[in-house]
Amino acid sequence: MKKVKLEILGLSPSQSQQGSFALVLGEEMGNRRLPIIIGVFEAQAIAVQMESIVPNRPMTHDLFKSFATALKYTVKEIVISDLREGIFFAQIICGDSLGSVEIDARPSDAIAIGLRFDAPIYVTERILDEAGIVNTPPEDDTISEDILEEPLAKSSFKDQIRGFSTDKLQKMLEEALQNEEYEKAAQLRDELGRRN
Repeated sequence: MKKVKLEILGLSPSQSQQGSFALVLGEEMGNRRLPIIIGVFEAQAIAVQMESIVPNRPMTHDLFKSFATALKYTVKEIVISDLREGIFFAQIICGDSLGSVEIDARPSDAIAIGLRFDAPIYVTERILDEAGIVNTPPEDDTISEDILEEPLAKSSFKDQIRGFSTDKLQKMLEEALQNEEYEKAAQLRDELGRRN
């Protein structure tokens, strides 16, 4: 299983799912992005660690670190290991001097824990190929007016794009990537993937 190292590029409120956040991971030595929708509590746990904020009382992920450290375990790496029916799965690879174990986890929890151990984050090449978005620079600086002014009010974005041509979806994907709208890009990617 070939793995690709990722870095956290951003964390922002979800535009389509209230109470959720978009965690955007990027290929360390490339231009592919992997957006994952996560819950508010997991987003908070990731943001607290990224900003080096020390809460008054330990969060669950801090408790995991304290527990593991007391038992002389360390987290070696986080691997986003599977994608089934649009749901990502991850593993926390941890261990001690005698060996290592793999613990199944949600990617958001695994990343929150991995950050506390300064553990690298990986994704399998298969998942990045399947769910990743290539961030390509635009061919020119002109922005298509019809794409920007597309009415999106009455039905969900996901429902509306089903009626668009593949060429238009591809243009919209490039536009979303240029504007760093990774959640929209993920929905466009999924619709394009559904058609292939």
